[in-house]
Amino acid sequence: MSLRTLVLCDDTWHPAETIRRGLTALGDCGFAFEFLEDGTKWSADAMINFPLVVLAKANITSSTVERPWLTPDSQQVFPDYVQRGNGLVVVHADTSRYDQLPAMLELIGGAFLHHPDQCAVTVSPKPGHPAAVDVAPFTLRDEHYFMAMNDACVDVFLHSRSEYGVQPAGWTRTQGEGRVCVLTPGHNEEVWLHPSFQKLLLNALRWTAKTN
Repeated sequence: MSLRTLVLCDDTWHPAETIRRGLTALGDCGFAFEFLEDGTKWSADAMINFPLVVLAKANITSSTVERPWLTPDSQQVFPDYVQRGNGLVVVHADTSRYDQLPAMLELIGGAFLHHPDQCAVTVSPKPGHPAAVDVAPFTLRDEHYFMAMNDACVDVFLHSRSEYGVQPAGWTRTQGEGRVCVLTPGHNEEVWLHPSFQKLLLNALRWTAKTN
């Protein structure tokens, strides 16, 4: 039986269709993805029915409504959710616009600062980490995210390099009984569909769901 997985996606700069195509391309991977695009339809009560959440959405309600969907009053739901033993995979957009939500910043372990214009970005895994198993280095045009890391205990397993420098591009952390895995590449569909990124996604899902 596939694991029910809630996917929160769609914002001004990151259309839901990119995330849909990227995750759907994983095929019969053991995860049943259910997509939620409108942030006003998210609720803590509904989220508890999913043992795994993929967060690929900046703190913007949707591609047509730019106000935040997660508030200071509702942010604690996510740390509590992970604390109880659930999994959270954070991809690209979800490191953005959460800088005013300290509970989310702590949970994610790092925050988006800025990115230069899209350029060639080389992504390199750290051998031996479970989230990097069978992942080959790759170079694609992408947004090179520069990050402010706020947890010295995160386990960085991926780095990104461009003409602008080197940045952490993937890390894991635990909170209570649960797990968090963060991937910062992924602005373009070409990245989501690349075999190495597909493997990264699958590894991240399995590690946070504790199925590997």
